[in-house]
Amino acid sequence: MNAHDPKDELQDSAAPLIEHLAELRTRIIRSLLAFVVAMVACFTVAEPILMFLAEPIAEVLRARGEDPRLIFTAPQEKFFVLIRISLIGGFALSFPVIAHQLWRFVAPGLYRSEKNAFLPFMFASPLLFLLGAAFAHYVVTPLAMTFFIGFSDAIPALAAILTGGDVGEVIEGAEADDQLRTYFLGSVRESLDLSLKFIFAFGLCFQLPVLLTLMGKAGLVTAKGLGEVRKYAVVGILTVAALVTPPDVITQVILFVAVYGLYEISILLVRLVERRRNAELRKQGLLDDDEEQGA
Repeated sequence: MNAHDPKDELQDSAAPLIEHLAELRTRIIRSLLAFVVAMVACFTVAEPILMFLAEPIAEVLRARGEDPRLIFTAPQEKFFVLIRISLIGGFALSFPVIAHQLWRFVAPGLYRSEKNAFLPFMFASPLLFLLGAAFAHYVVTPLAMTFFIGFSDAIPALAAILTGGDVGEVIEGAEADDQLRTYFLGSVRESLDLSLKFIFAFGLCFQLPVLLTLMGKAGLVTAKGLGEVRKYAVVGILTVAALVTPPDVITQVILFVAVYGLYEISILLVRLVERRRNAELRKQGLLDDDEEQGA
């Protein structure tokens, strides 16, 4: 079981510790340089990125007939918001370089089969993160903003329904010029924080298939085991959804549905990995049908 193919061997790299540390330093320096260059490049377009991230809020305000604008209440607020966007965008832009440097450092210590197994996940992980981020930006954020911003309009109508009043009169009274009204004046920092929370929450949760499939390839989990703990997974996903999203039911339900769907997809991927591994073991004569059924 532990025997390796003669072709599946480590690269000749019996370098002493000092050489490994020197190589690690070189990789870190290159990664930092790539990050700094990318951060500076992102700072030059930080304003358009901010407008892109704030577009879901602007669409909600336009639909309500309000002026789509965000405010900042401190002189330095917008500057630090643009710096923050530059940091996050710089890391995202330089991630391929950082991942490449990390791969170049650890690859000599891996068998060829381990490299072939690990490389697809290096490409799948950022793609799934982008998929989750796009889902958050184009689907979740507009729904959440519509709910949050429109909630102030729903309260008077709901109160009229509960008390048996006339909803039309409540709406007409709210539109009168002499009535006190509330308006949304979004802060640049707080609006960006909310949008980024959605993006990171969904981007990270969309990594679930990568994580579980890697664990399946390592033999740490099985498709049968994942299916048997499905009810505990539901509780765990609900807990994570409550922790990583703002305290509104709509966003939590959307995140739960998306992540639970990914959990079911992960079970299928792990089952596929197990079939391929068992087929390879049978080909090598290391596994028969009785052992596979027992496993």
